[in-house]
Amino acid sequence: MMHPYELLGPDQVLDAVESLGLETTARVFGLNSYENRVYQIGLESGEYVVAKFYRPERWSNEQILEEHSFAQELADLDIPVVPPMWISPGAGQAEQTLHNFSCGEQNFRFALFPRLAGRAPELDNPDNLLVMGRFLGRVHLAGAQRLFDHRVSLSMDQFAIASREFLLGNDFIPSSLVAAYDSLSRDLIDRLRPVFTQTNSCRVLRLHGDCHPGNILWRDERPHFVDFDDAMNGPAIQDLWMMLAGDRDQQQGQLLEIVEGYEEFYDFDARELALIEPLRTLRIMHYSAWLARRWQDPAFPHSFPWFNTERYWAEHILELREQMSALNEPLLRLYP
Repeated sequence: MMHPYELLGPDQVLDAVESLGLETTARVFGLNSYENRVYQIGLESGEYVVAKFYRPERWSNEQILEEHSFAQELADLDIPVVPPMWISPGAGQAEQTLHNFSCGEQNFRFALFPRLAGRAPELDNPDNLLVMGRFLGRVHLAGAQRLFDHRVSLSMDQFAIASREFLLGNDFIPSSLVAAYDSLSRDLIDRLRPVFTQTNSCRVLRLHGDCHPGNILWRDERPHFVDFDDAMNGPAIQDLWMMLAGDRDQQQGQLLEIVEGYEEFYDFDARELALIEPLRTLRIMHYSAWLARRWQDPAFPHSFPWFNTERYWAEHILELREQMSALNEPLLRLYP
């Protein structure tokens, strides 16, 4: 069966953008995105736009529009994000951010964004971490004003339990490793359960949700947050822990800098430090299941040829064992 994205070639991408009244050139450049399809499009005006075609059947219209609304809300507060463009789909029609384009019987929902140039953030620089903390504090101050009504909420059930069940239920784990994965993943979930129970009184707010350095462009001495595709409800630490890298001492120093800037705008709940390694564990488990769920998309076997091999699963199990050890390590501290 043909995957929907196989219908979306350069000509269709240009037709979709031109359906909004924009004059394009033949310049179409695919950007590094797998969950959706994202392209940089040249316009006759000499400018560029970025077109994001949402994966069919992943999000509802309401969920996508909540993503757009949150990004626009932050932009209106002069927080450096890249919100979608408001464009009328036709004469006499109101401007909107979510558009539709049909390729045969397949409908694609898409949005356009202004192109933003920038570089990767240098998070080994304490001053940059301080600035990052300040802007994340501002994002969370806005995010705490209300919750998403339609987008997902971060939970162990969705990111760990459902991931485990999908992998075991669809025969992705080699038979020689099934027992090891089954036992270890169950033990990890049992280890995580009381942690999430103990922290379930921590405040939940609207988050970027996938705030790793690859979703940040650094320019004009400040971070610009892009790609709110995984925006969700959850604890604040979800947007902070992915900024931490290196050994324990390095992560400790990075945390102190980020939180110092963060607390200029929003209070950080120290109880959430207990969630750093549990959230890392959820991400590791969810990532493998995400690859498995997308394996019928032709872009995935091409881009991740090392996935779904016996070596991959052996290394994944080893990584989960290392996480079990990490869960038993002392927590990072807010004070040196």
